Amino acid sequence: MKITLLSDDAIRYEAAAGMLTIEAESADRQYSPFHMLGSSLAVCTFSVLASWASHASIPFDDLVIDVSWTFADKPHRVDAVTLSFAWKGLPPNRLEAAKRAAALCPIHATLSHGGTPVTVEGKVS
Repeated sequence: MKITLLSDDAIRYEAAAGMLTIEAESADRQYSPFHMLGSSLAVCTFSVLASWASHASIPFDDLVIDVSWTFADKPHRVDAVTLSFAWKGLPPNRLEAAKRAAALCPIHATLSHGGTPVTVEGKVS
């Protein structure tokens, strides 16, 4: 598996042999928390699509997922997320079903339904 940092606001996830790697065009690009958020969506979606494809006897070794996002301010945050996939081995008549399956990813559901409260707790020890 490979995650490629495409820019400060985009990543690509590809199936690859071996352990997970994170790559970028230059060594000065850091794997930011925003990249991690995009990666979680990509990995989750890949897992859901791979499971769906296995049951449908569709090879998924050429499935590539791109995630990009835009920012908003006050406070600085992710404003919108776009997920797209390219899948050469997917039969054209299965594209709509694959898009419906991709939407079943729990990370997708969490981001899509918004309003998920985050409680911050802390203590001095």
